[in-house]
Amino acid sequence: MHSADADGLTLAQGYGRLWRTYVRRHWRSLLVAGLMTLIYAVTTALMVRATAWLVDAFDARDAGALAWAPAVILAITLPRGAALYAQKTLNIRTMTTIEADLQKAMYGALLSADLARMQQEPPASLGARFTADIGLVREVMDRGVNTVAAVATIIGAFTQMLLIDWVLTLGTMAIFLLAMTPINTIGARLKRLSRQAQAQIGQMTAKVNEGLGGARLAKTYRLESYLAETANESFDSLRGLKVKMMDQQARVEPMMEAFGGLALAGLVLFVGTRIANGTNSIGDFSGFLAGLAIASQPMRKIGAIFTLASQGLAALSRIYALLDVQNTVVDRPDARPLPRVSGALSFRDVHFAYPDGSMALRGIDLDIPAGQTVALVGRSGAGKSTVFNLIPRLYDATSGSVTLDGHDLREVTLASLRDQVALVSQDSVLLTDTIAANIGFGRPGASRAEIEDAARDAAAHEFISRLPNGFDTRLGEEGGSFSGGERQRLAIARAILRDAPVLLLDEPTSALDAESEAAIRGALKRLTAGRTTLVIAHRLSTILDSDLICAMDQGRIVERGTHAELLERNGLYADLYRLQFGKG
Repeated sequence: MHSADADGLTLAQGYGRLWRTYVRRHWRSLLVAGLMTLIYAVTTALMVRATAWLVDAFDARDAGALAWAPAVILAITLPRGAALYAQKTLNIRTMTTIEADLQKAMYGALLSADLARMQQEPPASLGARFTADIGLVREVMDRGVNTVAAVATIIGAFTQMLLIDWVLTLGTMAIFLLAMTPINTIGARLKRLSRQAQAQIGQMTAKVNEGLGGARLAKTYRLESYLAETANESFDSLRGLKVKMMDQQARVEPMMEAFGGLALAGLVLFVGTRIANGTNSIGDFSGFLAGLAIASQPMRKIGAIFTLASQGLAALSRIYALLDVQNTVVDRPDARPLPRVSGALSFRDVHFAYPDGSMALRGIDLDIPAGQTVALVGRSGAGKSTVFNLIPRLYDATSGSVTLDGHDLREVTLASLRDQVALVSQDSVLLTDTIAANIGFGRPGASRAEIEDAARDAAAHEFISRLPNGFDTRLGEEGGSFSGGERQRLAIARAILRDAPVLLLDEPTSALDAESEAAIRGALKRLTAGRTTLVIAHRLSTILDSDLICAMDQGRIVERGTHAELLERNGLYADLYRLQFGKG
């Protein structure tokens, strides 16, 4: 996995990439928003000059000037308000679009990521990237756009202040620049704390999902106290990090306030002397004071956005880590489409090791003629699922080769390979869509008649027809009301519709009761007819008539043969059989 280094990523690198990749494409909207910002800044700066003019008019009791005062004020404030509204509206539309683009890119990266990569991190932790991390980056972008307005306002205010008294203005600017050193220190601390907080949010979400998902187990075993205690530790850890972050954030505005007070004190002392000497007027003092007041609020905002940007950088580094993952299971440059195969599979001295170095398969040699059914049995961790995952190339063998009709799987395109493999697992995944669509996922473009025929072959048509909307019933909350057997029959219908020459059955009946298993046995028989079928089964009763049974242990095939042959051999398979059926 190659990703940006969270510790080495600078503000310029992190936000520069964000600008180039996601923000720059919206330059038209940003340009219009910038023009509105400029109008807002200019009218705000004019308030400084108008204040000085009005104070001098009041001091001189100039009736003519005072008569024009309401019109002057409206001429400044009305465009200022309109520009502010237009700028905020454009910013909202642009920022929400960028947020959605980031989420789409992240989700696409996850969907195309290697299976091994997706299994490295809990789903809840990955989900936090779409909420907490994206939310923080969105807030930085919102504040960042407002910072443009703040900078323009400061420039406008200080320009007017320079026209009133350049010496005093330069002294005021020097005071505020002194504030940047402690703010930089605070930003570095916030970056570190934010990275820790984002990671803790993922852990906390995983703990909550774990407790809620295992509610039945928790209540049965009276684990409520244990789950609450472990989750509370996550809550407290996150609370502690948030307190530290808020403590650092809380220092910024008081610091800017203190420097603002220092600037104001110097202003009163310096200008008071100059007014007494006749160098400046009361209007000059009022205008300068108004300019300082106008500039001080956006300067506090700039200090706050700088510290927030440091937190957002930690979130960006986590997002980039997801986007920058380099997949290993990809099409080779010279990969060719796999033609329709008969289904003959061959494993030659196949080894497989996980990224952490642990070996899952050690020298698998296996030939499966087209149309035969081969069952893989063995204790948990024996390597059965890894063999399955090599066939659709969810993993690639560390060494050795897997061929289908003589074609090395690594030399054909992934799409053409996976189109010829169907899967039915113990976890019947149903997506939030209609029943027809869930079956239709097996072969995109299939007609309604073909979908219904597949449902009949899977013994699912009858219970679907009893639903109020039949095949148009939407799953989701309703999906939870289906029994395990019904959900499994929908999965079988999907596999039947796919009509793939290679079929993988991953413990398809392990979660079913005897009655449900009996109901789908006929559907499975129709599904496997004429197809090369690999079965993982803990229920040995379902694989007794397999053409070949392979008993696996510690990544190796230690026995192979028919049910009768393996019983006669009196080895691992016989032990498993006696364990299940209690036969001596």
